[in-house]
Amino acid sequence: MKKTRVALAAIALGTALLATACAPAAEEKNADAQAAEPTVLKVAAVQAPMTDVVKAAGDAIEDGYEIQLVEVADYITSNTILNSGDVYANFSQHVPYMQTFNEGNDGTLVGVQPVYNFVIAFYSKTLDDIADLPDGAKVAIPDDPSNTGRALKLLAANEIIALDPDVDPYEATVKDITGNPKNLEFVQVPIASLNAAYEEADLVFQWPSHIAALGLSPEKDGLITELDDRFALNLVVQQKDADSEATEALKKAFTSDEVRGVIEGNGTIETAW
Repeated sequence: MKKTRVALAAIALGTALLATACAPAAEEKNADAQAAEPTVLKVAAVQAPMTDVVKAAGDAIEDGYEIQLVEVADYITSNTILNSGDVYANFSQHVPYMQTFNEGNDGTLVGVQPVYNFVIAFYSKTLDDIADLPDGAKVAIPDDPSNTGRALKLLAANEIIALDPDVDPYEATVKDITGNPKNLEFVQVPIASLNAAYEEADLVFQWPSHIAALGLSPEKDGLITELDDRFALNLVVQQKDADSEATEALKKAFTSDEVRGVIEGNGTIETAW
């Protein structure tokens, strides 16, 4: 009987030692599996080609990271969820627009990488030449400060209106118009509503990514156009993340050959790096 008990005890001890020996190996395997999981970076964007760029950056991001596209309906939401930390970055705007958001929302957003630039233009459903703009014409422009100034500056550059010379044209408002020989009527609406205004106004300012929904492009249909590096679309993150390793990985991905291919395949935009 003693021999049997000793044998059973030996077996139990051996099993315990085997389990103890296997435990570190299993824990190490689990640790390796966890270490292999990539860091997911959520990036918000509004629509193509911005969403297309984010997807291309996702194909190019280095090992250890994964980009998850968060498609949102408008630019304010894109900034709001970034400022609250619900996403890591966004790709929806130029720096002047971002600065306006920061000022009005205690934002801490920063542009870390210009990615592409685009031609903006004024369009008309009824006119083929800006010289034919009638007296009293209705002109639709954006209602946010940065794009308001850009629209008015473009009109002034083409001598359609005159702006107060003491005002920075990039910051101009309709109140800064000092010359309006055609007695133009200005209507200000959000960028997302300018396509609807195209149906009613005589002249409308619009981004190429939006006007494309109407089958129009600045090169073919713009009555007056502008390309200004100040308004290049930027990758944007929170200030606290500006110099992080994750942001550096994003910057490399957003300036990759994959992203370049998307930009060069779109006739209305060009690389900004």
